[in-house]
Amino acid sequence: MNNIKTVFSIKDLENLSGIKAHTIRIWEKRYNLLEPMRTDTNIRLYNVENLQKLLNVVLLTQFGYKISKISKLSIEEIEKSVVKIQNEKTINDHALSALKMAMLHFDQALFMKTYNELIAEKDFSQVFIETFIPLLNEIGILWTANTITPAHEHFIAYLIKQKILVQIEKHLFLNSKENKQTYVLYLPSNEVHDLGLLFLQYILVAKGNHVIYLGRDLPIEDVAELNNHFEKITYISYWTVAPTEDEIPEYLNHFSTKVLTNNESRLLLFGRKTEAIKDLKDEKIKVYENVSSFISELEN
Repeated sequence: MNNIKTVFSIKDLENLSGIKAHTIRIWEKRYNLLEPMRTDTNIRLYNVENLQKLLNVVLLTQFGYKISKISKLSIEEIEKSVVKIQNEKTINDHALSALKMAMLHFDQALFMKTYNELIAEKDFSQVFIETFIPLLNEIGILWTANTITPAHEHFIAYLIKQKILVQIEKHLFLNSKENKQTYVLYLPSNEVHDLGLLFLQYILVAKGNHVIYLGRDLPIEDVAELNNHFEKITYISYWTVAPTEDEIPEYLNHFSTKVLTNNESRLLLFGRKTEAIKDLKDEKIKVYENVSSFISELEN
């Protein structure tokens, strides 16, 4: 049975395009931009072609095209106009639209085509930071709004994970130079979202660092085991859903007393859950607002 979503509500279009439902209705009424179907109760429903057209129209409006002019173009002319725009931001916006379509249709071929076009123009770090992170942020919103299902999220996350793992493997054994700095990457108990942590592993191994990846859902006591094997460790964790805000102070205190027993050891934290950390006084613990700032620090 084919369960791919092919019909969308106007709220779905709003969530996927970033254009308010009120504006979409105006574009329909004034410019006949979209051709929705109607239920018996007069509720608008849109097919995939309507969605794709709207995403392309939004892209053109972001680059100065007037909606009155766009409305006079055929679908083919709209697509040609999108192709003509060649600057970096447009390529990225177009890629985001294509990746969302790939996710909605569970279309691995479209994902691969879009990714290959991006990686031909940028390095992997740029692709991840400029395209994958915004995509994953949007997916979180779409999932909350019931526009997509967990299956969509798992599908696209797995494809992104594959690309990160390929990049890690490329660099893992290239640098044979001994590096006394050891990085231990892990996720705390009840945390299973590992894309951000895997990307940090890629960043570190690409620069020749010694990295030990422990993965998901790890209690503090198990992390502390690494102290029996290495003297100087930088621990890195990426908090997306855990620990909870109420648990954070106790977690940091427990980690500090159980793991950061060596004066040269430290803990670096990333992810949206770290926004709840207030008045951090432990000099061995540092919170990064984003991955880019960490990369800049490594390069300096």
